Amino acid sequence: MSERVAIFIDGSNLYHGLKETFNISDTRVDFNKLMELLKQNRTLVGAYYYNASLDITRNEQAYWKQQSFFSKLKAIPGFNVVVCHMRKTRLQDGSVRYEIKGDDINLAVDMLSLAYENKYDAAILVSGDGDFVPLVERVRSLGKNVTIACFYRGRSPRLLESCNNCLVLDSILKEHLVRK
Repeated sequence: MSERVAIFIDGSNLYHGLKETFNISDTRVDFNKLMELLKQNRTLVGAYYYNASLDITRNEQAYWKQQSFFSKLKAIPGFNVVVCHMRKTRLQDGSVRYEIKGDDINLAVDMLSLAYENKYDAAILVSGDGDFVPLVERVRSLGKNVTIACFYRGRSPRLLESCNNCLVLDSILKEHLVRK
């Protein structure tokens, strides 16, 4: 029987990595192909993407573009979009700061729960965020392999040490996925 793999995508981390590395948006990535490249010859049991909706009052066009993007992701078989909360904070100088809330914890709960339920043999975490070190260590203690798929810049050395393998997204995306 083929190894079962689940993919967990930190949407904000992927978005910012794409902006910093290629100066493109995540809407330019072929997620069907990304899933194929990441899963390799294994059976994909599910892909989970975590992000928050933009504030429609700030930029209606960007909001609807993102909603269209989410709809395209949801149409991919086995692809789950988990929409979290966007917190808006007005700063003392009058400016507004937006912060995604709940994405990391939802990803962690899903990855850990599915590991406990033995739904996968290997997990691929698309993120370079060092906050996920305790999650990766716990999932590995359950006998699961964990691969980190991250950008060269912005990757946490502690996260790399805690996982079984690391895939560098810079080369994968440059070769296969970034549409001109």
